[in-house]
This record gives sequence, C-alpha cells and structure tokens, in this order.
Amino acid sequence: MSNTPKELVQRTLSFESPHRIPRQIWVLPWAEEHYPDAVQRLQNDFPDDVVDAPAVYKEPLEIKGDRYSPGIYVDEWGCIFNNLQSGIIGIVKEPLVSEWNELENFKAPESVLNLDAAVVNTFCKETDRFVLAGTFQRPFERLQFIRTMEQTLIDLVEQPPELFELLDRIHELYRKEVEVWANTDVDAIALMDDWGTQNALITSPDIFRNIFKPMYKEYIEIARQHGKYVFMHSDGNIIDIIPDLIEIGIDALNSQIFCMGVKALGKKSRGKITFWGEIDRQHLLPFGSQQEIKDAVFEVWQGLYTEGGIIAQCEFGLGAKPENVYSVFETWNSL
Repeated sequence: MSNTPKELVQRTLSFESPHRIPRQIWVLPWAEEHYPDAVQRLQNDFPDDVVDAPAVYKEPLEIKGDRYSPGIYVDEWGCIFNNLQSGIIGIVKEPLVSEWNELENFKAPESVLNLDAAVVNTFCKETDRFVLAGTFQRPFERLQFIRTMEQTLIDLVEQPPELFELLDRIHELYRKEVEVWANTDVDAIALMDDWGTQNALITSPDIFRNIFKPMYKEYIEIARQHGKYVFMHSDGNIIDIIPDLIEIGIDALNSQIFCMGVKALGKKSRGKITFWGEIDRQHLLPFGSQQEIKDAVFEVWQGLYTEGGIIAQCEFGLGAKPENVYSVFETWNSL
C-alpha cells in the first residue's frame, strides 16, 4: 500500500491502520550547532511526515534579537526573554504588565493577523506532507510571559477582575489568529501550553477546566468549522486533564508520556487520541543505551498503538545523544 505522508498521518489520526508509523523529528538549534552531520543524516534517512507551515507576514513582526541566541530576545507581544545559553529558549524575568493599572497601555499584537496566506498556501500545495500551522496559541504560557510564572500562579489563586480582562484580550487575539490560519490550506491548527510539573499539574484541575479549557474549546470549534485537525503540545505530568483534551476534540497530543507512565496512559486514553511522541528526553535520550531506546519505543507501540494513534516523535535537544535519537526512528521504522 502506498500513501502520501499526509494520507499516512490522516489514517493514523482516524485509527485506520496506516502501513507504517508516521514521524516527525524536533531538531532544536542546539543540535544543529553541536551535531550538524548527525542532524543531516537523520533528516535524510527519516524525513518528516509532519511539517510546519512558514509563518510569513506581509510586514515583519516587531521583534528584537534571536530567541535561540544568548542575550535578550523581545517577541512580538513585547515580552522580554533572557537567554544564557545558545540553542535553547530563554525565560521571562521581568513582567510586561507588573501592576494592573498598566493594562491601560497593554495591546495585543494585531500584526500577527497580517499573515501572508499566499505564501502558506503555496507551501501547502507544493508538499505532500501533513502541514501544521506555523504558530501556536498558548493562553496559559502567554499569561506567564506577560506577568511572569510566579505572579501568574498568584493571580490564578486570587483571581482579580483584571486577570480576566487580560485573559480576554489574549483569548480574543488568539481566536482571530486561529481564524486566520484556519482560512489557509494547512491541515491542522497547533496549540501549546505546558501544564505539568514532573509529578502533577502546575495548577489545580479546576483552574484548567474553568478558565482555560473553554478557550481551547473555542479554538477547536473554529478549526472544525474549516475542516482542520487540532494538534497540541504540553509538557509535564498532565494525565489528569487528558480526558478533558479528548472531550473537547484534540486530535494529537505531544506530551511526556514516560513522565506519566505509558501503561497508565494506555488504560485511560488508548484509541481516543493520537500520541504525537515522545521518547523520554530527560533520561533515555541523553543517558540511555541503544537497547533501552529500542525497549522504550516498543513499550510505546505496545501500550498506545491501536490501528493508529501514534506519530513517532522525539526532540533532538540539549544533551541528547545523536545515536539515541537515530535509534528511536530506526526502531519505529522497523515496526
């Protein structure tokens, strides 16, 4: 049976027995800087079936610096990231809105709505691969970038009215951004919010369900109106909210499945959502043996595959051994 990469992913998402597991390698700039030859070999031997559309705008976004270089990077929202190491993303230490009276001067960047749809559509037309939107909607993380993570957690406990005014502004822009991308020829909209620590959610499940889940639901409804799938990334142990993500219609979830336990995930979610990776990047990719990598891939396949429902993915990032990342995709290719 011969399928295009796009058809392969679609069959996976609908649990229709794809002839092989589709794949996507996440290569961070760190890996490109330290192991360029290994990166090239990976991409030659295991080309991605899932790709990101180019985020090209009719006028350049107002950003300063490079998000992956040491120093200060200012994104299109005006959030300031401090990065100490090349090849990875920095963190926000100074709030964009430190006092609530500063909301008067806060504006969401309408410039992100000025997407060059013609460039995106040409890209989609010229590839046979499954195409994700070239940006993420991330209301929880955006709140943290604007207020800092520490203050965000305080805000979510105290819940002053100004918090909801700020969230409304973030959400309204993201609604418009989803609409803009959903009107292009991409196959899926992409969401991203890291909800988990190593052992549990960062906030209570009720905060997620009462405040943020309705936002995601609206993004998904917009995507569905345009016939799009919805992919989502969230790090940490988020097992408590995966049923919520399934309920509102997330098609594919990129998460730290080894942090949560493959067997536990399989019992709760197998056959209900596609697991878009990953293989443990905290321990296995940097420190594991070749046999441990193969065993991990087999564990995922045995625990989560059901006539589909898996996209092979892992991150070639800080500390990962090139031979281990290669072994991940070599093993998936053999199943």
